[in-house]
Amino acid sequence: MDLGAIQPAILIASLMVSSTPILLAALGEMVVERAGVLNLGVEGMMIAGAVAGFAVAINSGNPALGFLGAAAAGAALALAFAVLTQILLSNHVATGLALTLAGLGLSALVGKPYEGMKAPRLPRLDLGPLSDLPVVGRMLFSHDAMVYLSLALVAGVWAFLRYTRAGLILRAVGESAEAAHALGYSVIRVRVLAILFGGALAGLGGAYISLVRVPQWTEGMTAGAGWIALAIVVFASWRAGWVLVGAYLFGGVTVLQLNLQAAGAIVPVALLSASPYLVTILVLVIISARGLQGAPAALGRSFHASG
Repeated sequence: MDLGAIQPAILIASLMVSSTPILLAALGEMVVERAGVLNLGVEGMMIAGAVAGFAVAINSGNPALGFLGAAAAGAALALAFAVLTQILLSNHVATGLALTLAGLGLSALVGKPYEGMKAPRLPRLDLGPLSDLPVVGRMLFSHDAMVYLSLALVAGVWAFLRYTRAGLILRAVGESAEAAHALGYSVIRVRVLAILFGGALAGLGGAYISLVRVPQWTEGMTAGAGWIALAIVVFASWRAGWVLVGAYLFGGVTVLQLNLQAAGAIVPVALLSASPYLVTILVLVIISARGLQGAPAALGRSFHASG
């Protein structure tokens, strides 16, 4: 095995690109769960965003419009989930699973005409002298706008939940919907807005896969990324900073196993390909020993305003 073929600068740069879709989806789901809603439809919203973003980018020639279309598609599916769970009071788990199945089916149907096409690429940002720095420039300052947007969203969500009145209300709804309602806050409105935000970010994550990571449409191309995003939220104990760590951990293992394959590692390819998922499962098993610390008390419980 030739470890010299693995270049650290390219490895870290690839890590950031690989982690971005999962980071976006996990961050959105974290906000949803902090509001007390469990949405297992992340995979469905991601694949819907992937196909919608690809279709819009192909037809408009503009990848930025593709991302807007992807966010709208993810939010549209999330709105259906919100109506079913928050107004019609359907079960969160069953509705989320149905949402994933619906997203996978719709994406296969909509994406059929786009198979084999190449999407317009999202250009890298020109950060001037920063991009020209040796090693560091290639690692950190030669990415597209979505990579930096995902990092900005982590900081923004952290600050929103920690320092703003609206963030405090959202957290209160997730801890005790009845108490928040008694104080005069609209639990349904807060939860619906959180669900729409989570859907939009899941759609963006899906579009990043189809427009940047693999700039083409392939049925089922999210390949379980939505489920990994759900696991990372638990790993992160519902904290934005740890969502970033979890997403980059999974992305790093994914990129590393690809580099090890290219370097001629004697480990079986199937085992290397499975390693990101195995590492994620191992981490979850380890942290499960301490319980779901930080889980919102009302997570997954429907709320009905009486009177």
